Amino acid sequence: MPLDASNPLATVSTLPYELPDYSLLRDEHYQPAIEAGMAEQLAQLAELAADPEPATIANVVEAWESSGQLFTRALNAFYTKQPADTNPVLDAADEAIAPQLAAHGDAIYLDRRLYDRLAALAVRVEAGEVRLDPASAYWLERKLLAFERSGVNLPEDDQARLRVMNHRIAELQSAFGREALAGMNGGAVLVTDAAELDGLSQAEIDGALERATETGQDGWLIELENTSAQRPLDVLTNRALRERIHHASVNRGLGGAHDTRGIIVELTRLRAERASLLGFANHAAYVAADGCAGTGKAVWDLLTRLAPAAVANARDEAVDMEVVWRRFEPEAPLAAWDWQFVSEQLRAERYALDASVLRPYLELERVLHEGVFAAANGLYGITFTERPELASYNPEGRVFEVAEADGTPIGLFVADFYTRPGKQGGAWMNNLVDQNHLLGQLPVVSNNSNLVKPPAGQPTLMTWDDVITLFHEFGHALHGLLSDTRYRSQSGTETPRDFVEYPSQVNEMWALDEGILSRYAVHHETGEPMPAEWVATLRGSTLFQQGFKTTEYLAAALLDQVWHSTPLDELPTDPEQVEAFEEAALAKVGLDFDLVPPRYRSAYFRHVFEGGYDAGYYSYIWSEVLDADTAAFMIANGGLRRENGERFRRHLLAKGGSVDAMDSFRDYRGQDPDLRHLLTRRGLKV
Repeated sequence: MPLDASNPLATVSTLPYELPDYSLLRDEHYQPAIEAGMAEQLAQLAELAADPEPATIANVVEAWESSGQLFTRALNAFYTKQPADTNPVLDAADEAIAPQLAAHGDAIYLDRRLYDRLAALAVRVEAGEVRLDPASAYWLERKLLAFERSGVNLPEDDQARLRVMNHRIAELQSAFGREALAGMNGGAVLVTDAAELDGLSQAEIDGALERATETGQDGWLIELENTSAQRPLDVLTNRALRERIHHASVNRGLGGAHDTRGIIVELTRLRAERASLLGFANHAAYVAADGCAGTGKAVWDLLTRLAPAAVANARDEAVDMEVVWRRFEPEAPLAAWDWQFVSEQLRAERYALDASVLRPYLELERVLHEGVFAAANGLYGITFTERPELASYNPEGRVFEVAEADGTPIGLFVADFYTRPGKQGGAWMNNLVDQNHLLGQLPVVSNNSNLVKPPAGQPTLMTWDDVITLFHEFGHALHGLLSDTRYRSQSGTETPRDFVEYPSQVNEMWALDEGILSRYAVHHETGEPMPAEWVATLRGSTLFQQGFKTTEYLAAALLDQVWHSTPLDELPTDPEQVEAFEEAALAKVGLDFDLVPPRYRSAYFRHVFEGGYDAGYYSYIWSEVLDADTAAFMIANGGLRRENGERFRRHLLAKGGSVDAMDSFRDYRGQDPDLRHLLTRRGLKV
């Protein structure tokens, strides 16, 4: 059915850079636009497949890339808003759309006529009848591979089973995301005794009071974050409250109204069955084959090579922590809910620095403008101008116009900083419009984070981890903004999953750059710069607690790998078996260290069970190998300089997914990455 012309998504937005006009969009507009877009794209691709003319770049590659514009426009608008500002209507739309998207993918990638049309172009290229530029040649190679990985060569009966599995997998992933968000919101801890809040800043206490009031409760509401670790545990002096928050965090999804264990069991079994049907040993092998890693064994070898050293470091750290802990509780053993608090005490003693004294020097607006934006300007010459007249999907979203040094427009950057009940946890980047030359579109990208919003009129003071996250996510944004590709499917972050985190991790290094840090690390009231000895200590403390940080990450990454490499007949069949499976998985790789729980336990591991990073959470450490090598190279060549920025931009960021990812790295670096830089950064000896 054609889309009603009154739907704002029916036509290209007239706002600058095709920014969706969210002032006109209502919740009920998204689903029909996405559904109409899918139907329109299938019709367009059917015409492509049936074209009697000899296959060319124009009637195959460019025709494909020009198809589905309504679909892309509507989907990008929806999946930018829904994770960041959802409600029951949008959740219902997500639930309805997820299996339709899976069916849409199957309708394309199991269509033999389309595959044959692409193959016909490949034959003409091989015969010398058609010459493809490198980006088009890579596009064709990857597209043919996508068909083959999707099962286009399977017998009809197997394809039918595959369609059923894909439909159900999509339903389960969508359901996991909704339940995990509801569980996170429902797990918030209500405090009724103000004395228990000792250690929190007044702004944090006032914010917790506001959260409780908004939900109709008396007291102070401590909201949960995505990860197992929770920021208030750094500073809360009340051990009983720390324990309550910790248990609320790590026990999410393990029962009650938002139990996710049944989803996990069914989902992992279906992924395993699908991988086998497609000719792979397991889902982890299927995922790795399409990334830089190449094989599941390569992933497993890297993670298990690092794990023993990480745990050994964490156990050594625990010994030091016990000494400090005895001053607080001479009799009680150190527990997981004490680690963060004691860690901050030890940091303060060892480095004369703790999280609370840094916060007044890390005010959001200054970090954004004099830190994140200033680093991008120093590296790439780009500028940022806020456009308050342009509305985002939520009143808290802010829109910035991005331009070259000479004023040439680049695109738009949308920033949405604060947590709210309808927003998923964590931090992420979205594309609203993908840069591409074929359709003449400039990029529109967004960053989301989950800072606690202070009461009106008070500044937003950040932790050091918050600052790093801001730089990290903006690295993703730069990948999208500085893309320079002909095809939107190759734009910006459209790279292998285990490469996409690399540019964002590189961008973290500028948070500690001397010239940048001195600009943003300024006391929000007095204007005094952060004391030089604190800055020196901050730099010197980069190895502090790396055992803990590496262990919690590797525990999650290897948990993901075990879920997705275990044979189907050995996977749990009952939701009650999930916790035992998780315990056995961690023990198998030597990461069953009670004081350091995985960064994500299975029941709230959205990266993996909502999809996107399934069997791919290893990507962060894989990308960090590239990042650590790049950081060492940049520092050796003068650090934050336009020459360094331009090289990184032109040889890597601009390429997006238009070339093989590792080829772009080698083009930039002139060599393969050296693992030694990662080991040095994390203080590991393997």
